[in-house]
Amino acid sequence: MVPLVAFSFFLELMQNQSFVTEFVFLGLSQNPNVQKILFVIFLSSYMATVGGNLLIVVTISSSSALQVSPMYFFLAFLSLLDACLCTLTVLKMIVDSLSEKKTISFAGCMTQLFGGHFFAGAEVIVLTVMAYDRYVAICKPLHYSSIMNWRLCGILMGVAWTGGFLHSTIQSLFVLQLPFCGPNVIDNFVCELYQVLELACTDTHVFGFFVVANSGLMCIMIFSLLLGSYAIILCSLRTHSIEGKRKALSTCGSHIAVVVLFFVPCIFMYAQPPSTFSFDKMVTIFYTILTPLLNSLIYTIRNSEVRNAMRNVWSRIMIVCNER
Repeated sequence: MVPLVAFSFFLELMQNQSFVTEFVFLGLSQNPNVQKILFVIFLSSYMATVGGNLLIVVTISSSSALQVSPMYFFLAFLSLLDACLCTLTVLKMIVDSLSEKKTISFAGCMTQLFGGHFFAGAEVIVLTVMAYDRYVAICKPLHYSSIMNWRLCGILMGVAWTGGFLHSTIQSLFVLQLPFCGPNVIDNFVCELYQVLELACTDTHVFGFFVVANSGLMCIMIFSLLLGSYAIILCSLRTHSIEGKRKALSTCGSHIAVVVLFFVPCIFMYAQPPSTFSFDKMVTIFYTILTPLLNSLIYTIRNSEVRNAMRNVWSRIMIVCNER
């Protein structure tokens, strides 16, 4: 959370350049009955998403069998990022679903933009690292322990934090330099980069194409590289035993599903020229709520080692409760 605190401090210095003190969300609906239904859906989804991802973190942290594997170290880190990303956006959605007027301060909106790109940027790197980890494990099994040592794992996680911070800082600094002097209504329930750019009192087409290059093209390139790496991994499985193929396909299949769920919405949102689509809100719901939720389900349902570790954790909790 240190990057968010540092950004908030910098934001206070820059905020005086804008006449807009708050933004107004139109949300998904203005109907009070529909908003109550949305409150229940958002709250249930948030509890399931954060609970599921934190359960994965706790399970891996408390399981000696999983702790020794870099793959599960990266999985715990990915789950933590999903929980943070969901909390950053969905908590505000839950509160707003009970409010007649949905507003967010200028500082809150900029922090939401920064935090969203920070956690998402770090997640891109983690997903790439997880693909590299599977490549080494399957294609170079004899050298796996020497290549994926804990020193390298720590460095890679540091790279993920740093990369996410640099990406979000670059995006946010450009937005903070723009003047906001009039319109302040956002047809969404979170601060989306393109929709905030439309409210600036200046021409933002050049910056819009910069966003496409910085976010969209990078997403396409990394997504293509990840799919290519898994194609190489799948080709290398021809020389493995049936049991080895089954285990490799299980772990790779889970990761490919998570990669698709993460990158497809990002490519849709940022790999095209700035414009407004009627179904942008649905895409936002998908990557802020459904993707973090599905990530935890995919890695628990498809992974027998994680399921068994969760049963052991639950059994220990029940034993402690019975002893009391």
